[in-house]
Amino acid sequence: MRADDWLSDTRTSYDTVAAGYADFVRDAIPRLRYLRTALALFAESVLAAGAGPVADVGCGPGHVTAHLHALGVDAFGIDLSPGMVEVAWRDHPGLRFEVGSMTELGLPAASLAGLLAWHSLIHVPDEAMPSVIGGFHRALRPGGALQILFHIGDGSRLKTEGYGGHPMRVRVHRRRPGRMAGWLRAAGFVTEAQLLLDPEEEAAQAVLFARRD
Repeated sequence: MRADDWLSDTRTSYDTVAAGYADFVRDAIPRLRYLRTALALFAESVLAAGAGPVADVGCGPGHVTAHLHALGVDAFGIDLSPGMVEVAWRDHPGLRFEVGSMTELGLPAASLAGLLAWHSLIHVPDEAMPSVIGGFHRALRPGGALQILFHIGDGSRLKTEGYGGHPMRVRVHRRRPGRMAGWLRAAGFVTEAQLLLDPEEEAAQAVLFARRD
């Protein structure tokens, strides 16, 4: 699949489900204590290193961006879907959100104190991962913190229906933590820790904590 095909499908799909997805995740952080802890550790790491701007890449409706902001982090959101960005502006007025693609981050080199990508790498095909992770590395300053959340497993599936029963067309890729850590290492990151969520369940997820070397 060409890059513009999967990007176009992802953008259109999330434009379609933006409102329903916002409702689906609205109480996710208050409800999921381990994810709250992961965000608290990320915020602590950024602030302890001198603070600075943090990009929530693939921010969706902005709930994670807003939570980081409440923790004292200078967070802003970037999302491929204009529909998602509109919902983020609606739900979190006063915070910064912009339309953009992780395949071409329009951010100055070494400008970020931290970068977070929660469930936004799951639609990126394997062949595009080195370039995307490399873009993260370029945008982060030396020592900058990176945190990613993704589904654990092998292979991918085509998702054709989404939040609120609306049609979607996106591939959902599952990866093993070791494989993700390998991409990070190749790009110049040091993985410091990993958190496995529901590791014995079908819906297992992983959080990787890394830092630009």
